[in-house]
Amino acid sequence: MTDTLTAAPETRALPSRRPHLISGPATGLLLTGLMAGLVAALVVGISVGSVNLPLGQVWGVVRDHLTGRGAQADPLLSQVVWDIRTPRALLAALSGAGLSVAGVALQALVRNPLADPYVLGVSSAASLGAVLVPVVGSTAMAGAFGVTGASFAAAMLSALLVYLLAQRSGRLLDSWLVLTGVAVGYLCTAATTFVQLQLNPTELQGMMFWLMGSVAGASWGDLGVPALLIVACMAWLSLQARALNALLAGEEAAIAIGVPVAVLRIGLLVAGSLLTATVVSVVGGIGFIGLMIPHMIRFLVGADHRRVLPVSLLAGALFLVLVDLAARIADRPNELPVGIFTTGLGVPFFLWLLRRRARGGTDAA
Repeated sequence: MTDTLTAAPETRALPSRRPHLISGPATGLLLTGLMAGLVAALVVGISVGSVNLPLGQVWGVVRDHLTGRGAQADPLLSQVVWDIRTPRALLAALSGAGLSVAGVALQALVRNPLADPYVLGVSSAASLGAVLVPVVGSTAMAGAFGVTGASFAAAMLSALLVYLLAQRSGRLLDSWLVLTGVAVGYLCTAATTFVQLQLNPTELQGMMFWLMGSVAGASWGDLGVPALLIVACMAWLSLQARALNALLAGEEAAIAIGVPVAVLRIGLLVAGSLLTATVVSVVGGIGFIGLMIPHMIRFLVGADHRRVLPVSLLAGALFLVLVDLAARIADRPNELPVGIFTTGLGVPFFLWLLRRRARGGTDAA
């Protein structure tokens, strides 16, 4: 894997010109279809749970709250639909969207289609920050940050460390970035395992479930920060779409046409790490979305980031809503972590990409 990730730039650059299935006005139809599918998936996701609710009742409760009429239906039904299931479905959508866009940003950063948000060790660091809180207990760290804050702080510190260690003579080196991220990730994983041994069985069980990724227990308060950061990062990346397209051809080519490559790459690192850290700090470790979704989208619409970014955003949101739905119904009445499903899908996908590259085939990315 390392040899593939650190290959020469001309062999690992994301292709900028390749056949794709959808182009021109059809991209708008694809976006419309994804949006419609996302709305439908959200409604179904809200209606399905330990007790299935009729879609009509679900839509009625949601409509009443959106129109400001309050709870017109049974109070218990309103609480289940609006306070428990709706935030969960929306958090799944936000998390999938954030990880997908982070994958686009980091793959553009290293010009490597095998990179994803976890290659920099951000996820492992976020997990370490989360498991430290129960061990620290009621000290200043736990009281000031909580699980989400400690996870986010650790993730951002790891991203900064990787960035500083990956520089040489003031330049950010792709190979050093990848290898440093892998090393920091392994170190954080080892530290997380050690810290888990200090937990009691009850805390350990809950923490293990969180580390595998879960949107269970989501509340409306969990949605604000991820939504704000996703919108901000998405807006900045969209403004840089043409520069990202130029970067696909190589650093020298981008510099030749006036792209501030150093500044752009710092921005991509910050945006990708910030999105990943935000999602992981709220829902735990959900892997491979940032790898799979951008590949599938580039296969459909090509490598132009003006199309890749919005389509990946919606596709990632739809994907994780459906995965969370599967996690709830696969082993009723038990609920499985969504990370089990994303890993089960992502590992074969990753191996397929490796085989294609080994045969010299054209990447789906």
